[in-house]
Amino acid sequence: MDQTPGDLNSAVKGKSVQQYIDEHPIWADGTATPTIPLTRMQWRIWSQAAAGKFFEGMVVFMTGVALPLVSKEFSLGAWGHGVVAAASLLGILVGATMLGSLADRFGRKRMFITEMMIFTVFLVLICFSPNFTWLAVCLFGLGLALGCDYPTAHMVVSEAIPSQMRGRLVLSAFAFQAVGALTGTVIGYLILANAPNPEAWRWMYATAIIPALLVIIGRFYITESPQWLMSRGRTQEAEHETVKLLTREPPYPKQIRLSGGAVADGDRIGQESATPGWRTLFDDRNRGSTTLAAVPWFLQDLSTYGIGIFTPTILAASIGHEKAHATAIADIVQNDLLAAKGAALIDLLLIVGIAFAVALTDKLGRIRLQIFGFVGCAVGLLIATMSTHFTGTENTVLIFAGFMLFNFMNNIGPNAQTYLIAGEVFPTSIRGKGAGFAASFAKIGAVITAFLFPILLVDIGTQTLLHILMGASLLGAIVTWFWRIETRGTKLDQVGRN
Repeated sequence: MDQTPGDLNSAVKGKSVQQYIDEHPIWADGTATPTIPLTRMQWRIWSQAAAGKFFEGMVVFMTGVALPLVSKEFSLGAWGHGVVAAASLLGILVGATMLGSLADRFGRKRMFITEMMIFTVFLVLICFSPNFTWLAVCLFGLGLALGCDYPTAHMVVSEAIPSQMRGRLVLSAFAFQAVGALTGTVIGYLILANAPNPEAWRWMYATAIIPALLVIIGRFYITESPQWLMSRGRTQEAEHETVKLLTREPPYPKQIRLSGGAVADGDRIGQESATPGWRTLFDDRNRGSTTLAAVPWFLQDLSTYGIGIFTPTILAASIGHEKAHATAIADIVQNDLLAAKGAALIDLLLIVGIAFAVALTDKLGRIRLQIFGFVGCAVGLLIATMSTHFTGTENTVLIFAGFMLFNFMNNIGPNAQTYLIAGEVFPTSIRGKGAGFAASFAKIGAVITAFLFPILLVDIGTQTLLHILMGASLLGAIVTWFWRIETRGTKLDQVGRN
């Protein structure tokens, strides 16, 4: 590959980081390559983000298998179950805003490493939990790390890869959370099947420690985001990191000279300490982006966690019959094994839905898929509400079909697209803050659901509650349409320009 005289002139004048990333390498005869081949560093960055998502999904879903054994060991009542269920969600809520926003001040790479360190420390501590309080604190700590990862992992990938393939690469990394969920469920099942005792849950968590340590080491060997460095006025460092990011054989580009001219107006260059405050998310420039990123995600979490309340009923009817009021270890283990089988079925559907999202997001666009997904979720819930008019097999089939459709449409649409959009609609200087706020706002919906839905299920009944969730899904589609910002193919360094 070689450069033409025109390319050399552009290099002298300087380009933006994204322009260099988006360049099609040119062969010696002057023809451009049909695609933009990713460099080893770009694949390394993607793999580190995917690995982190994998182990997060693995540990979080493993908790579902571990919970009955934890409950037996620590004699948890209804209140204790609620705390365990909400501890990690509360940690995510705090971590996404508190830690995720620090990526705008201290850099993407530093927080990318820090979050995995926090995750691993609490993962080790949870294996030695002597009591319920220790366990709750550790789950909260794991949540802090997971919350930080929502914006940080997205930015690490999206700011390092070509615009035309950004959506599918970000979502394919995100998809490994579902792969990890399936793996965690299977590991939990295997450990429980071979060591059916209350202490088995500690070994479940322990299996993730060494892989998590390897991820920490790997993250030291990636580049810092050149786009973030440029937003901080550190042009020379940005050029150095861009060279490392785009190292190819044969070399292309051969010379990198960055210019701040194409940097978004929202990214003021020159003052190292000038990090925009939280008010920036709600000014005239960014208010629409904040609404689009946060509100549909909140509504999506309401429905997703609400469906989680009903899922055990489906699994018990479809997979097998659990033993009611189990107190003996053998009965608890048997119920837990049944739940693990059902969870694995759900996890498979998550993977299928995300796979469709990966394939379609750069073709159909984020907004179209999010609206389509929200409407599909509402249709699935409508089918589920029809089950209340039937009994026996018809009731089970309608509930199962409705929830399966909901899960598929949720993952092809809002579950994937809300995560993707939140990391794309803000300027580089506040991208961590904006994506972190959106994730935190969404988890308010999850926490509300975890506490209130079991109560509402008793007070107002299944049908009314499903109608409320239908309304939340349709409202998500409406909000997405009115505040739509299509980011498919958009250069990240152009976001926020007038």
